[in-house]
Amino acid sequence: MDKIRHLPSLQGLQALVEVAGSGSFTQAAQTLCLTQSAVSRQIQQLENHFGVSMFLRNSRSLRLTPEGEQVLASARHILDQLKSLEDRLAPQKRPFRIRMHVSLAVRWLLPKLSDFYRRHPDVSLSIETVATEIVEPASDSDAYILYLPEPSSDSACLTLFEEALVPVCAPGFGTLESVDDLVRYPLLHRSADKQAWIDWLAANNGKSLEDYRHIHFNLDELALDAAARGLGVAMTDMTLAEESIERGVLLIPFGRPLKTRGVYSLCPQPSAASHPACSLIMGWFAQQAGRQQGEY
Repeated sequence: MDKIRHLPSLQGLQALVEVAGSGSFTQAAQTLCLTQSAVSRQIQQLENHFGVSMFLRNSRSLRLTPEGEQVLASARHILDQLKSLEDRLAPQKRPFRIRMHVSLAVRWLLPKLSDFYRRHPDVSLSIETVATEIVEPASDSDAYILYLPEPSSDSACLTLFEEALVPVCAPGFGTLESVDDLVRYPLLHRSADKQAWIDWLAANNGKSLEDYRHIHFNLDELALDAAARGLGVAMTDMTLAEESIERGVLLIPFGRPLKTRGVYSLCPQPSAASHPACSLIMGWFAQQAGRQQGEY
């Protein structure tokens, strides 16, 4: 009777589904926007509740125990049933959930949201951000925005804007009149692979990376903030820097935008069509994409 009165937490069941799906506590924590220790505690609470281990752990792998497989099957069924119930009972009230990189949310979408809610005050968006290089769709997301090295052949994916790389720095930062001047200042990188700077320097007759000083970040957001604070020169996408340039926080010291084949695309999940506001939301994003193309 005690187990009937005290049911396992839904958070614990959701944590189990995410850890089992990704094979990683770290990845599950990023998906759930929790710390790794919080996810570990939720799994431990499940194990204490059922009195069995959910996973077999070693330094190289993470595998479900036979008992964990049984709990996982029930957890998936319960969460699917709850999601279906929510959609049936309050389809208009459920937010349309979109996953994207945190830098894209802050630099591109956030400045545009006032326009969305002014036009569609009865529709709610739920913006879920990740800090990983690759944005993976979650089981409960309706759509996701990701960077693609070239346009997608999937007709359902909407290209929001094309990548155009530019150097940016704070107003009054050093003497920057040509690419030759960059050797005197740190280059700020938005990712570990330094690819954005590599491509831009190659297209503008710059030197090899070994001839420059470097400061590394894992987010566009951090690199752009560092540039605005006078730490160095960042390489970023023109669109992501647009608002900061308009506000006078950043400027492009020289050079023309370098268009790569890369694009940022909004891709709906197959289940998104069941949301009552899906076509309206996709239409608004298409309008933003059209405006962006008209600007460049």
